[in-house]
Amino acid sequence: MSEDSCRVDVWLWRARFFKTRSLAARYVEEGRVRLTRSGMETRLDKPSRSVKVGDGLVFAVGGRLIAVAVEGLGERRGPATEARELYSPLQIS
Repeated sequence: MSEDSCRVDVWLWRARFFKTRSLAARYVEEGRVRLTRSGMETRLDKPSRSVKVGDGLVFAVGGRLIAVAVEGLGERRGPATEARELYSPLQIS
């Protein structure tokens, strides 16, 4: 995978939306994550699908709908303060 993209399961785990990478992978496999890139929306079906800076992700966790823009890919799963720098909230229309 290139430097400008990251597996969606790894990104969701690094951004601390899921406690484990396998939990994030299962969530993606169930088709519960939508990706918006260049105005096109797709439902992700494989954890190996890539996300890039500028992409939008929409998913529901714990009864809350989460919509975020990918701001960074991260190098590791760091502390929560570092994880929050990987995304910014989006308004859902």
